[in-house]
Amino acid sequence: MRLLVLSFFLVATACVTVKLDTAAENDKLRADAAVWFDLFAHEDGPGMGNLYAEDALLMPPGAEAVSGRPAITKFLGEAAAGAKAAGLSLKNREVTGSGVDGDTAWISGTYDVVDVAGKVVDRGNYLSVHRKINGTWLYIRDTWNSDQKPAPPAPPSVEQAPAPGSTAQ
Repeated sequence: MRLLVLSFFLVATACVTVKLDTAAENDKLRADAAVWFDLFAHEDGPGMGNLYAEDALLMPPGAEAVSGRPAITKFLGEAAAGAKAAGLSLKNREVTGSGVDGDTAWISGTYDVVDVAGKVVDRGNYLSVHRKINGTWLYIRDTWNSDQKPAPPAPPSVEQAPAPGSTAQ
């Protein structure tokens, strides 16, 4: 009889699925977004890089995708230093959503780019996908975009412009 009870207990325990506390996981993702912006403000490329998985992909606007933690660390460190040199700071305006499904999660939000006078010079949106690796949420895909319209293309240079009266198109 003990063997039967023990067998039932083992089978029942094996069938129990661990329910993920999605509210707590969403709160953690939101806190991690604040950490990212703080590290950017402090020009901490290595700190930002450690938030990304080894095989992560960063997809910045107007640039080629950046693949892998070392390249992402370098790119973000240089971007943070460049922003500071230009007198700009990046502010997390609002987290607009997040979701968790097993070991995959996403977070979206909005940001402001602020000049030294405190004027918002740009606004945009971000979307990040995360994977839980060894108990830590790490970025696996990260992208953002400006709300501003892209600058118009530059007019053709004199060498590229068709000669007056030509039929070149």
